[in-house]
Amino acid sequence: MRRYRWGVPALVAAAAYGAVIVVAAAVATARGDIGVLWRLTLFSEADEDATLPDLLANVDVTAVWPNALVLLAAGGLWGWALWQGLRGPVAGRPPATDRSVLRLRVAFYAAAGSWLVYAVAPAWPWWAVVIDALVMSAVVVLFHPVLRRAVGFPGLALVAGLLTNMSVAAVEVFDVLGWPEARRVADMPDISALAGLIWTALVFLTQWRDGRWRRATVWYGVASLVVPVALLPLAFLLKIAQISGGVYGCAITAADALTVIWLARSAHEATDPPVPSGPSVPFGPPGPPPAPASG
Repeated sequence: MRRYRWGVPALVAAAAYGAVIVVAAAVATARGDIGVLWRLTLFSEADEDATLPDLLANVDVTAVWPNALVLLAAGGLWGWALWQGLRGPVAGRPPATDRSVLRLRVAFYAAAGSWLVYAVAPAWPWWAVVIDALVMSAVVVLFHPVLRRAVGFPGLALVAGLLTNMSVAAVEVFDVLGWPEARRVADMPDISALAGLIWTALVFLTQWRDGRWRRATVWYGVASLVVPVALLPLAFLLKIAQISGGVYGCAITAADALTVIWLARSAHEATDPPVPSGPSVPFGPPGPPPAPASG
């Protein structure tokens, strides 16, 4: 644990959270109600499933053992995210770096920390959503110089990243101001989702090529996109088979922990020195060998 700057406190916090959810699972099974366990692992109330598809709605919260196991798995993932986020970077004196990279690290930390607010306030007010979108917009802008050096299409990445975040902020602001027409223009979920996917893919590629970010960090980011999609078909099958009462489908939201892990690790490793992926090979046929020296 001494390998990381705050490894011991992070381990204590993650272990304490794990112990709490294990006790909550035991109590829930004994009492026949998983409401508290649900709140501790999915950070919402058990009846707040209106946003889920109808197939996954009307969740049975009876504390049968499959439900408790599913929620324990969700809690375990959040416990791992807690450890990954709080442990900090590798111990030792950080390498000297410029202020732009330090700002990027702070922005990544702020973006990861904003997810922890969900544990206290699952339903965000409009201004909190706007702040979160602005924080991610700062990540987009501050990451742009790194992306420009590593991959092509830097302009596309910048526009796509800002579009997906500023659209969210604009919808909230226009909704509060009571401007339905402006809100309708800003609300473009399909375009925003595509733009967000483009930016995210280019960021993953940049981190892979840049060298300062470890491969595991990039794979956590990829998993944050793939795992929810991969688990969704199983949720439908379990719902049809009347196993786990739809709890599994709701617990897929715990895959958001993978995003938190990616953000936190990206912050930890942002100030590491870039490592070239390999020696550059010139394009074109090799030139003639040098002429021997005369004399």
